[in-house]
Amino acid sequence: MNQPTVLIVSDEAEFSRAITTRWQLQASVPVFTLMTGDLCQQPDGETFDLAILGAVAPELFSCVRAALEVSGKPLLVVSASADPASVSSRSQAVVLRKHADWLETLVLVASETLLRSEAVACAENLERVNASLECQALLGRYMLEMRHNLNNALTTVLGNSELLLLEESKLSAGVRFQIETIRSMGLRMHEVLQQGEPSIGGRARRFSRR
Repeated sequence: MNQPTVLIVSDEAEFSRAITTRWQLQASVPVFTLMTGDLCQQPDGETFDLAILGAVAPELFSCVRAALEVSGKPLLVVSASADPASVSSRSQAVVLRKHADWLETLVLVASETLLRSEAVACAENLERVNASLECQALLGRYMLEMRHNLNNALTTVLGNSELLLLEESKLSAGVRFQIETIRSMGLRMHEVLQQGEPSIGGRARRFSRR
């Protein structure tokens, strides 16, 4: 999360203005998106990191709150009601009553919520990276084991092809060509499998005919 985005939903322009003005005094200031209740029916959770819901038309409040909760992002509800629980008994939102110091409390809680969200996102990213590294390590161990097994098989193939090629008088031209092809392809596979190992040259040259 480089610079978080805060969505402020309210029909009161002064509400949004007060929050954005107060937040300018903080060390870290997010990007703000301002929206009225009638425009916030299906908010895209990918476009903001935190939502703040203020006063909207009573007939739209439940719908807007539900839409913001469905987005999966943290939601702060500023309520003028003396009973914040009346907003929703099952709501996941943090409800702040609009008392004398509500603005200071809101900015403090919102800032801490953004920091927590950033920490969670960072932890989740590290988990994904760790899972990817574990998969790569497992694949690497598998490839090393398979390379060892293939090297053993190729040693046998190359060794036997060398022995057959020593009996030139017993081989027809066609058979000799086929054996040389097997030996050549075997050497190529051997070189590919040995890439990155210091002793490749010596081991590969062992199968080279003089």
